[in-house]
Amino acid sequence: MKTGTLKQMLLITDGCSNKGEDPVAMAALAQEHGITVNVIGVLENDSIDEKGSMEIEGIARAGGGISQIVYSENLSETVQMVTRKAMTQTLQGVVNRELRQILSKDASLEELPPEQRGEVMDVVDELGETAELQVAVLIDTSASMKFKLPTVKEALLDLSLSLNARTGNNQFSVYIFPGKRADADQLVDWTPKLDALTGVFPKLTAGGITPTGPAIREAIGMFKKKRSLRGLFAGDDDEQILDESM
Repeated sequence: MKTGTLKQMLLITDGCSNKGEDPVAMAALAQEHGITVNVIGVLENDSIDEKGSMEIEGIARAGGGISQIVYSENLSETVQMVTRKAMTQTLQGVVNRELRQILSKDASLEELPPEQRGEVMDVVDELGETAELQVAVLIDTSASMKFKLPTVKEALLDLSLSLNARTGNNQFSVYIFPGKRADADQLVDWTPKLDALTGVFPKLTAGGITPTGPAIREAIGMFKKKRSLRGLFAGDDDEQILDESM
């Protein structure tokens, strides 16, 4: 099985989008580009209503990812859990596609004999530790997130420590929405360490609307830009992507 790049978005928000493209449609577009979209809804005093919960679930479903609603004090462990669970889910999907090609169109991991299934899961676990991982973190900085941003910072630093223990390479980028002069601003360009947030997070101010769809669209563009630049310098535009061609 060829190794490649696991591409994920991690969207952290506390409510409904109210400007720009439909975020569910943008998540589906991300999935078409081999990017898994995971969503964490941050609660404070049960402040996410039914509409917000449905949007969170819809974005993750369309993006092939995982959604989780959590109280802010439990955010750190949730961010790590969702990211790792999404990696495993993506790899299992790749394995199932390969099994269907090898065995039959209806074959799946669950249908293998227990011993073979265990061997395949060992491979999945190994790939989860060794494959290159790219995570674009999208942070809702609308007015209602004002008192949650310090918790978000702590959660992302914990995520960095957790994932940097992997043997595979990690690359992170961070977006906030709304931006100062646009729907979304890139706060941190691709970097192997999320502790790059330390200097910029204290300068963040929360306020304004929630353009979730445009933020997802912006992040898709940066994944594509990163890939094209890598191809330019390597002389090869055919980078293997786990979601597309393993």
